[in-house]
Amino acid sequence: MSEKILFITGKLAERQLERILNSMKPEFKYQINQIGVNVAALMSESIIMRRVNCEQNFDRIIVPGKFRGSLKKLSNFFKVPVERGPDDVSDIPDYFGVKKPIEKLTNYDCKIFAEIVDAAILRPNDIREIAKSYKKDGANVIDLGCMPDTKFEHLEDSIKAVKSIGCEVSVDSANAEELIRGSKAGADYILSVNQKNIDILDKINATPILIPNSQGDLKSLEEIVELSINKKRNFYADPILDPIHYGFVDSVERFIKLRKKFPRIKMFMGTGNLTELTDCDSSGANAIMMGMVSELSIDAVLVVQVSGHCKNSIKETDAARKIMHFSKKNQRLPFRVSNDLLCISERKPKRKSKKEVEEIKSMVKDSNYRIILSDEGVNVFNKEISAKGKDPYDFYDKIDVMGDTSHAFYLGVELARAQIAHQLGKNYDQDNQLEWGVAVEEEKVDLMNRPELKTTQKKR
Repeated sequence: MSEKILFITGKLAERQLERILNSMKPEFKYQINQIGVNVAALMSESIIMRRVNCEQNFDRIIVPGKFRGSLKKLSNFFKVPVERGPDDVSDIPDYFGVKKPIEKLTNYDCKIFAEIVDAAILRPNDIREIAKSYKKDGANVIDLGCMPDTKFEHLEDSIKAVKSIGCEVSVDSANAEELIRGSKAGADYILSVNQKNIDILDKINATPILIPNSQGDLKSLEEIVELSINKKRNFYADPILDPIHYGFVDSVERFIKLRKKFPRIKMFMGTGNLTELTDCDSSGANAIMMGMVSELSIDAVLVVQVSGHCKNSIKETDAARKIMHFSKKNQRLPFRVSNDLLCISERKPKRKSKKEVEEIKSMVKDSNYRIILSDEGVNVFNKEISAKGKDPYDFYDKIDVMGDTSHAFYLGVELARAQIAHQLGKNYDQDNQLEWGVAVEEEKVDLMNRPELKTTQKKR
């Protein structure tokens, strides 16, 4: 027997919901109950309980994603499971389609080493604060970057400072003495060891990151890997990723060859030579790199965020490793798993058709301005005024706020958001901030209560 679902909706979304469900030709049976409020945000538990007739035997009830209230209370009242659907009615097909994570992605199989590149000239307290920030963004290991010709006299205190926040530490230096000091002070890892300084392995307890003697020298790395295996020593092997046009593709091939030759060893990759030395938004670059890391089962990555365009690289790498882990585990593409790395644009920007805009206009019977995006631009209307444009200034002579400065301020903010969304191909949802993935920390949404009034909504 097919499932029976009751959809609860408001006036402005009813027709669109009908069209979408009809076009889906779903296997389940359904009924739509429009409960007499304009938009989902105005629904409350009491309104739903008063206005919804649930005499038929439904298997579940779906309320709009923007409903704020207790699903448990509604479920107990109707004696049937009640769940939130998507925020936007146009996402209903996805809601019933591709498998998505039930909860926020948390699992991964690759450690993030986050480098503090100038640790040698920073105070331990400053290092601790940076480490806290990096840890919050997803770092598992804080990499203390040493500097040539600069004494790191406070190395031991710096290691202790990072350890105090519950983070592992690596010491990154070309100076053998600093690597030995770091290990003695409790560092968990040292970067790096090759055949030229291999003698320090007998003087350290930290796990070494093994590298080639020189750029492209895979043979020397293979030899030191075999030596470490024979000595039953823990290690990570890093063939070194080179920048684009300086051996990037060849260096990727070396990672592939090393993994094929040693399928069970721990491997390491530094992504900074790609992200820092390529002028592009880092979210996409980090996604691609973590896809490669996932396919090659690389166990740890070193992330650097020095350049302005890489300021979110740790957060992006953290999001990417979780997306790739979920995709790999479920044997599917990293597609429609998470929007965390869709920072600039959307997978499928939501735009109303001309017919849908006219339909919504015809149902508006009040003076409140609605702002909707269509393929043609920004649409602004209420019961008396209708205007279309692409720039907030296009509406200056068309909108009447009757001397209400707070309303003018509000419309200015919303029209600017709508313009940005239209230009970048992002979604726009009136009264809500634009979504920027991991680039901007999201405000926590209270699903039980309506949001507090903003300054311009309060009476003076």
